[in-house]
Amino acid sequence: MGAQVHGTQEFNESKRAEIEFSDEAMATVQKLISNYPEGKQKSALIPVLHVAQAEFDGWLSPEVMDYVASILNIKAIEVFEVASFYSMFNLKPVGKCVFEVCQTSSCWLNGAEDIIKYIEKKLNIKVGETTKDGLFTLKVAECLGSCGTAPMLQCGASYHEKLTYEKVDRLIDSYKAEGKRRSYTDKDYKNTL
Repeated sequence: MGAQVHGTQEFNESKRAEIEFSDEAMATVQKLISNYPEGKQKSALIPVLHVAQAEFDGWLSPEVMDYVASILNIKAIEVFEVASFYSMFNLKPVGKCVFEVCQTSSCWLNGAEDIIKYIEKKLNIKVGETTKDGLFTLKVAECLGSCGTAPMLQCGASYHEKLTYEKVDRLIDSYKAEGKRRSYTDKDYKNTL
């Protein structure tokens, strides 16, 4: 598997040999796969990628994507096609807390652009960058389905809505104090208005 399958990331065979889910993650993956008929395990790809991203430092390396492909008995390119299509998957290292600010119509009309600029200034990063301490990454996202409570951002499984500069300050302080990696598989998510 070369760079042509994984964009600019080179595949490392020795790293691939080290990739393995924890027992807990593998149990979750097997349960997800069991939700689909025999021979249709590819249907579990998106939820399995969420587990993989949570398990392997918040991003999907070429080696992790290859590992997922082997578990689902599909081609690595099929995993890459899905992982590279959806903005919720990270194909390069990210901070422990990824702020995905919605920038679609309702959020934009209610000040998402100003919130993005505020976060950039507050964290001293631009969209697509990670803070020097490795704690925060800022991304923009298309509609996150919270139009009635715009503007909003998602961090892991948590939605934070009706954002103001003050709410952003509290979120940053809270996530910084927590110091924990957030993912789409978080069971302790908190949605705030």
